[in-house]
Amino acid sequence: MGDVLGQLVELLRGQLDSPWLWGIVFVVAGLDALLPFMPSETTVVMVAVLLGPDLPRLAALAAVAAAGALCGDCLGHAVGRWGGPRLIARLLRGERGRRRYAWACDAVARHGTLLVVAARFLPGGRVAAGLSTGGLRFPLRRFVLLDAAGAGLWAVTSTGIGAIGGAGFAEEPVKGVLLAFGLALAVVVAVEGARRVRAARPTSAR
Repeated sequence: MGDVLGQLVELLRGQLDSPWLWGIVFVVAGLDALLPFMPSETTVVMVAVLLGPDLPRLAALAAVAAAGALCGDCLGHAVGRWGGPRLIARLLRGERGRRRYAWACDAVARHGTLLVVAARFLPGGRVAAGLSTGGLRFPLRRFVLLDAAGAGLWAVTSTGIGAIGGAGFAEEPVKGVLLAFGLALAVVVAVEGARRVRAARPTSAR
């Protein structure tokens, strides 16, 4: 695994001065809204590690990632709004996908604002949130404004995590990437844990 990661790091390092790198970040961040296997956060974190303390390019990375994420989320919202239940069912095949969609639908009805902003920090949350808010006709203008805030928060967080890894291991980018991945995993675990605690409260109170 270390050899593969090292090769990937070297591949990205060779593209740091290429304009294609920004296009890749934008596209991957966008497609992750409908294809959860796309490594959007991984890509942003790794590029941030390699950029090191270059603040202007780190800011550009966060901006490009946020713009790509916003465009992808709007596409997912549009699919949910106009695709109909049949298309949504095809996109969310499997029991896990259906559970996520049912959870998101319930969350939209109770606290849609938090869902739109924070769902991207949960595994598969972007897909379920975009489709469910669209399918339930969540107000489009409000969705775009809230999602822009969420996409910006996600991009800045991912870039910051990568920058921390790059600063800690400036001469050993592979170790920096591993540190950044550990920090990113800790964020996801914390958010998921908070969600489960919040979801369990009404049940325990009954």
